[in-house]
Amino acid sequence: MIKAVFFDWFNTLAHYYPPREELERQALHELGFTVSPQVISRGLYLADKNFYEENARLPVRQRSPEEQLKIYSGFQVTILQEAGIAPQQDLVLKMMTRMRELNSTMKFILYDDVLPAFKAVKDKKLTIGLLTNLQREIDSMCLELGIASFIDFTVTSGEVGADKPQAPIFLKALELAKVRPQEAIHIGDQYNNDVKGARAVGIVPLLLDRTNLYPEITDCPRIQSLIEVTKYLS
Repeated sequence: MIKAVFFDWFNTLAHYYPPREELERQALHELGFTVSPQVISRGLYLADKNFYEENARLPVRQRSPEEQLKIYSGFQVTILQEAGIAPQQDLVLKMMTRMRELNSTMKFILYDDVLPAFKAVKDKKLTIGLLTNLQREIDSMCLELGIASFIDFTVTSGEVGADKPQAPIFLKALELAKVRPQEAIHIGDQYNNDVKGARAVGIVPLLLDRTNLYPEITDCPRIQSLIEVTKYLS
């Protein structure tokens, strides 16, 4: 019997506004390139995937400045390659500089399905936890976005000293929820971080795949909207 539902934060509950796709397209346009939104989305998906895999191997924040630069520049290299643009060093550096400027304008906003999903979970009197690899405090953001009243607790990688998919962040959530692993569901948009991480400690994983980026994944339930969680709460 499910007693708790854990949610990932970025690209699960909240996303950036203006969207990263829009800002990447703007930066590329300023540099003389026209790229479709679909291509940018695919590039961001691949860049995120590569970044999360590197971070799972060893948190990027713990690496040398040289390694960090290589990883962050690799993010833009992936996007450029997916767009069919040669990732020359000067272009990569210009993209990194411009995106740093544009990213300073972004803020978090909720997906439209968050509140309906939270209400459905709470109607069943289940515990809600928020698990994120963010290093900063997140409670104030939840308050600003109007979801703090639904969330029983938050766990950040900064608090436990470990990022998803490592076990400590999931084990802390189980401890706070006071449930056994098989009594909890974890929902996230990253297969390695969320699905593999949750499953490794016995939590039931759901992969949120809003835009069908993971058609090859068949070893766990795949949902396209958070409201679909209601099918897994019995």
